[in-house]
Order: sequence, then C-alpha cells, then structure tokens
Amino acid sequence: MSRHHAARKPELEHELLRDPRLGFEPARGGSVRCLHHGVPWPFDCWHYHDEYELQCINRSSGDAFVGNHIGRFEPGYVALVGARLPHTWISHDVPPEGIAERSMVIHFRDEPLRKGVGLFSELEAVVPLLDRARLGVEFFGIGDLVRERFRRVQAQEGMARLSEFIGLLHELANWPDWRQISSAAEPAGEDPSANTRMRRVLDYLDQHLTEELSLPAVCAVANMAESSFSRYFHKHMGATFTDFVTRLRIAKACEMLQVSDQLVSDICYEVGFSNLANFNRRFLQLKGMTPSAYRHQAQDRFGLRTAQNTPLATTA
Repeated sequence: MSRHHAARKPELEHELLRDPRLGFEPARGGSVRCLHHGVPWPFDCWHYHDEYELQCINRSSGDAFVGNHIGRFEPGYVALVGARLPHTWISHDVPPEGIAERSMVIHFRDEPLRKGVGLFSELEAVVPLLDRARLGVEFFGIGDLVRERFRRVQAQEGMARLSEFIGLLHELANWPDWRQISSAAEPAGEDPSANTRMRRVLDYLDQHLTEELSLPAVCAVANMAESSFSRYFHKHMGATFTDFVTRLRIAKACEMLQVSDQLVSDICYEVGFSNLANFNRRFLQLKGMTPSAYRHQAQDRFGLRTAQNTPLATTA
C-alpha cells in the first residue's frame, strides 16, 4: 500500500476534517466526544470510523442505513453503532433553510472501556452492549432519556463527563426494548472517495425507487462498469444490487404502513413492485410478518395511529 493511499484511510481523513466550526469537539485527550449538528451536514454520508457512535435524532424523519440494514428513523430514534460499521442517516423532510439541530451524537472508543473492565468489575455490565453494537443496536422508547443524558454529558469535562457517560451506558445496557439492526459488519476499507460514490448511488435509488431501476443506469451514476459495480456494491452493502433494492422498497413500504391508511395493494405499486403476490412474499420473507400485521405492530410500538377503520388489502 502506498503512503499516499494509507494517508487517505477513512479514519485519518475523518479525524483531520473534524473541524470545531462544524460542531466537533477538539481531541483533548478525552475518551468521550459530543457533537450536535443539523442537516445539510458535510459528514452526512455513507461512512465509518474507529469510534462507536451513539446517534439520537431530534428532528426530521428518513432512512437509516447501518451495515446491511435499511430502516426508518423518526424524532426520538436512538442507535448505537460499533466501530468501523458503515452507516448514514438520510433525512427526507428537510426544508430549504435546513434543520439546525437534527442529531445528538457521542463518539467513544472501545479500548478504554475494555481496559477499564479489568480494573473496575462494575463495568462488566456494559460489555454485552459493546458486543451487540458491533452490528448496531436500535433502542425504542428511550429518546427523551438519551437527550437529557446527552446534555448532561456535553456540559461536563474530565471525570465529571466520564461519570455522566458511564451513567448513560448503564441506561442503554439495561434498556429492555432493543433490536440488532445489521447482520454484517464489513467496513468499506477503500479510498474515502468511495463514500461519495456510494452516497450518489443511494441518492439515485431513493429518487427513482418507484421506477423500474436499470443496472446500467445505476452503474452510470457510480461511473463503473457493470461487472466491477456488482462486486463493489456487494462488498459495501452486503447484498446484491437486486436484493438491496428489494429491501429498500420494503423499507419504504414499512414507512408508508406506519404513517398512512393506504391500501396495502396501493403501497405495493407505489414503492416499485409490479406484483402484489411478490410484494407480500418478499415482505413476509424480510420482516417475518404480513404487511397488515406489520402495520398493527408499528401502531402499537411507535404510538402511530391511522384512521379508525384502516382499509387493508385482503391478500395481505
């Protein structure tokens, strides 16, 4: 590996570009760093880094990409992402003037905590949480608590900050309502320019999701030959292009099932499926339940309510 290429590893570039004018705290030897940012945001792209990231969404909704997971986020969304696990959160409801404070973020490293376990047995309680975070963890119903804890961590320095942060980890480690959100943790270990390419692809898929997506058109967006793109895409996203698009369409369908009263059959076609039976089959395969069952579960879990008499397709 050339010296030039080594200097362009994502973790090195990421640290060098953590400008305090963008909200980053200076690296002053502390093991816990806080970040409060809005959108648009220069680092709001498909990326990874050596620190764990605790992400709490204050405002906006959109799509969450963590490893090979595609999901939805709303205000109050909280996720813990392990070191070098690729991720991005793409907001879909950003007004022209932007959003000033979308995310509360805490970055911290694995090694100090693991070493601390050998000195302080009480820290052993957070080890399972750190292990789960390798594939990403999403927490439900904890947004208000994390926001309050974040403010307390951010307001402190030194030992006082570390104490507040350990308290936050304790809350997360003992929170009962969580789920693993990725099934693969292969980082994109290429030139950082690859992040920009993948973001262009993700943006294109988002904009053309309801259309018949052609692989040559997507390859043109990535500026790659089809054979090279297929290998590149699978390496970065942990799935073939076709499977990823299917998951993306199912994720969009889940969003619509949560917030609308539309017929399942209408949602099927609006997210780009041309066959209702295939939509129902793939939905069941990926989500482990029918679209109708998902709608009812989402209403119970997220507190979302559609009209009292929600019309549902009988085939779902």
